[in-house]
Amino acid sequence: MKSLMIMAGGASSRMKKSLENSLLSSDQKNLAQRVHKSLIPLGTNQKPLLFHLISNAVAVGYTDVFLITSPDNEAFQEWVGSARTGNSFAGAKVHFAIQHLKGGREKPLGTADAVEQAMQQYPALLDETFTICNGDNLYSEGAFKQLLQNRKTPNALISYARSSLKFSDERIGKFAVMDIDSEGFLNGIIEKPDAQTAEKYQDSKGEIRVSMNIFSFHGGQLYPYLKNCPIHPERQEKELPTAIKMLNENEPKQIICFGREEHILDLTSAQDIAAFDEM
Repeated sequence: MKSLMIMAGGASSRMKKSLENSLLSSDQKNLAQRVHKSLIPLGTNQKPLLFHLISNAVAVGYTDVFLITSPDNEAFQEWVGSARTGNSFAGAKVHFAIQHLKGGREKPLGTADAVEQAMQQYPALLDETFTICNGDNLYSEGAFKQLLQNRKTPNALISYARSSLKFSDERIGKFAVMDIDSEGFLNGIIEKPDAQTAEKYQDSKGEIRVSMNIFSFHGGQLYPYLKNCPIHPERQEKELPTAIKMLNENEPKQIICFGREEHILDLTSAQDIAAFDEM
């Protein structure tokens, strides 16, 4: 079984705030207000990004998808299927994992908690190597294929050349920068560095490598770091990059970085919906 874990939870708040001043039709705006952004129909075939994302993974060999959502996931069920496990969608078997609220919280506890809960609900993942990605980015077939190739470490991530991304400078400046050693191993992740700091992490080609949140991990190795991930003091969430940093610090040279030079669609704002037609 070749598994993909998609984090599709969240309130899509930035997307919804951007709708009012967008050039989208009234029907598109109304739909985007009601459903998660990964379910907004895109392009000429009006399939949601989630369909295109899973299709790209299936094309290179992934068979099973674990879709992490909130308990209120009726819209996902309408597209994917109503069964807890084994729904047939975009050529894959799709299984729902629910991120439940904890301790009276009004908001989810973050991405590390989402993956931790998914693994608790599907314990077989502890013995597997699987890919993790965001549900609002359209990763290419090539990126998924890289994470399935044979490698010398249990874990891997895709490091994107910042110069290939077609986002605004302001937006790119918020992406985490990768510190990668001469052998391709991850040294560290630098969150939202200033421009001067980011320049220090150019690779041998002069590229600054950034994370777009697509990783591959062995479940048993990652799980303790998810469980013990601290809560961010400001955002009050357990964040997946923090768990990855902990793993990398405690077990160095266990995460290999695969470089890519391409743009990816990232559904953050309403303007990104129109960008899908231009790709």
